[in-house]
Amino acid sequence: MKFIIAVIKPFKLDEVREALSGIGVAGMTVTEVKGFGRQKGQTEIYRGAEYSTNMLPKVKLEIATTDAIAPQVVETIQQVASTEAIGDGKIFVLDLASATRIRTGETGDTAL
Repeated sequence: MKFIIAVIKPFKLDEVREALSGIGVAGMTVTEVKGFGRQKGQTEIYRGAEYSTNMLPKVKLEIATTDAIAPQVVETIQQVASTEAIGDGKIFVLDLASATRIRTGETGDTAL
């Protein structure tokens, strides 16, 4: 099993969710986060005053999936979330040692 963490631009969330549902991803956890990378922030105007922020709003997706479809999940996120501009985000893939469905006690791939 794999645990995929993707940090993407917020406006891309619905497109990514629909694309992942289309390839068989049964669920994911979504968290609104803030962060920065090479983009280093942005300048905004609030009530007529200009200010600089170094923490940009992003969305973090956490997806537990089988080894079989993990590469397809990564490829789908990369293609759909891309705007070909700086700040599109990152995708991390980790090995997932175990998973247990609380309601039934199922473990491993069947718990996903």
